[in-house]
Amino acid sequence: MTALTEHPTTVTDQPATPAVPAVPTTPAVPPVARAAAYASRSTRPLYVIKAGSATLDRGAIHKELADLVARGARVLLVAGGATGIERHYSAIGRPMPHLRLAGGDSVRYCPPQEMAHLVDAYERVTLPAVERELRALGLTVFTSVAARGGLVTGRANRPLKTVSAEGRTVVVRDHRAGVPTDVDVDGLTALLEAYDVVCLSPPVADPAGGAPLNVDADVLAAVLTGALGADHLRLVTGTAGLLTDPADPSSTLLDAYPGEGAQYAGGRMRQKVRAAEIAMRDSGADVAITGPHTLGEPSGWTRFWRTKEPAADLGLLTRVACVPSVSRDEAELAAYLAEWCRERGMDAHVDEAGNLVATRGHGPRRLLLLGHLDTVPHHWPAEWREGELWARGSVDAKGSLANFLEVLAHADIPEDGQLRVVGAVEEEISSSKGAFHARDRYPADAVVIGEPSGSGTLTLGYFGLFKLRVTATVPSGHSAGMDAVSAPDRLIDVLGRIRATVLTEAPDALSAVIDVQVDNGREFGTATGVLNFRVPPKADVETLRALALGHAREDVRVEVLRATPGYAGGRSSALVKVFTRAFAQAGIRPRFVVKKGTSDMNTLATTWHDVPMVAYGPGDSALDHTDEERIDPMEYRTARSLLADAVNRWFALTEGSRR
Repeated sequence: MTALTEHPTTVTDQPATPAVPAVPTTPAVPPVARAAAYASRSTRPLYVIKAGSATLDRGAIHKELADLVARGARVLLVAGGATGIERHYSAIGRPMPHLRLAGGDSVRYCPPQEMAHLVDAYERVTLPAVERELRALGLTVFTSVAARGGLVTGRANRPLKTVSAEGRTVVVRDHRAGVPTDVDVDGLTALLEAYDVVCLSPPVADPAGGAPLNVDADVLAAVLTGALGADHLRLVTGTAGLLTDPADPSSTLLDAYPGEGAQYAGGRMRQKVRAAEIAMRDSGADVAITGPHTLGEPSGWTRFWRTKEPAADLGLLTRVACVPSVSRDEAELAAYLAEWCRERGMDAHVDEAGNLVATRGHGPRRLLLLGHLDTVPHHWPAEWREGELWARGSVDAKGSLANFLEVLAHADIPEDGQLRVVGAVEEEISSSKGAFHARDRYPADAVVIGEPSGSGTLTLGYFGLFKLRVTATVPSGHSAGMDAVSAPDRLIDVLGRIRATVLTEAPDALSAVIDVQVDNGREFGTATGVLNFRVPPKADVETLRALALGHAREDVRVEVLRATPGYAGGRSSALVKVFTRAFAQAGIRPRFVVKKGTSDMNTLATTWHDVPMVAYGPGDSALDHTDEERIDPMEYRTARSLLADAVNRWFALTEGSRR
């Protein structure tokens, strides 16, 4: 890498400069250490945003960062400092020393005595300006050079070969430049939880001692992305992404795969491409080079995709899997898919709930394909491996959603028909925010839910969800006292009694305590547990609610978090019949099942009593939420073909046969 990061004529690739140490490619099944790190991470998405000082000077990016915070994200801003350094050197009247390299470019010379002035430039000019602008927007901000407290450490580069004024080769050994290698993950995680925005800048600390090391800010952002398991990396530049023709501002390279971007990159853009490649290699983050003031407008970005689809018809599936979308972090995927739909002439937008909504046709005969955007926590880099796509959400349920959109793009919609796809948010958590919004705003005559059934199975219904939070409170006291009852004792007792009561009423229900927390205060001890039931379709959740609340008393509080009834439709509806015919056409003898899980079908069924619904999608549901999650392309294609056939058959039905 170059010895200096900010100067516009910096050489970005020097043969004598060591590369960032290679990190082994993440395997399809993440190692235990990586899985544990993701399991303990915050549920709030993490954005790493690299912005140069010229971009920060424009001011608009600060509002964009505030918008990310308002959306619930943690934000780590990496600030470049070229403009701030120039201002500081001008203010103190100090000439800026440079070194000339063999290729003719020059870099800022950073001997130990010069590093103090570079640190001053960041700490007196660049970082205070960032803090001032963000605090003016009501945000809490922590700023620091990365070297402070060893937040980031690095490794010094090898001696640098330069050319003297007389044209002689001179080896410079005191140039304090290097590469970032290690990150204080615990310290930065604590700061990210405490502040709305954490802003770091070069230089980094040298564990071998001496003056800090100047590093490239883009590479610093990439290394932080990998170390912190960030969800999104945005490298902000002054152009509309990476241009294939520098003279044409409209020539943005929209999609780049590993090794492709470098051929279009010159000058400072080479370091951004290099940083993007590092982040793709070392993380599962969604990586893009964005233009100025476009953090919320993906149409002008250069997106970097870690893995390339083995065939063109698997492109959407692959890209959907590559964009992390853990519950409450669906906005990036929704925006990308809305743009994908609009490029193909479909009416698409992101609604007030954050759902993707894409529609073709305006007729009164309405078929709704309801999938979901979100996944459970823990993502890893998507990878085509031995002919299968390994990725979080590939089965549950991005494969289904990608198929829905492909079918929407190619279906023959009659004049009196309307086909709508909704990619709902928060299906994987108890809120089901997206499905409730869809239920109340997008009426339909029939619904296909996008969940993995397997290409040869049709799901007719799901168990319902009945979830309780129970809190037991007892006076604090010595647990060894005669007949002493602790808060956990009381909680265990009441959970057992509630479970027995519910199972007496609904003996086929499944139950589990899914969370327990204990707080031992000076006066009172409390223990809180979440008791989860999956209840069969015929169970009356209102009766279960009354029975559970009957266990509340002065020292026991019972709250109903969710009471969604189960749903099961029969095989006689026209919707099931069109799928049955599509199965027959494909030579498949289908299975019909009612699953003991819960889906957005149940949410719609709370008010859509006479609307036929089924669930269908590719993938083995036994892989849901596991580190083995993967999807086979032939399974995906079979399900897509069969769904397209069923959709066309449904629209071909006459008025009478649709009842």
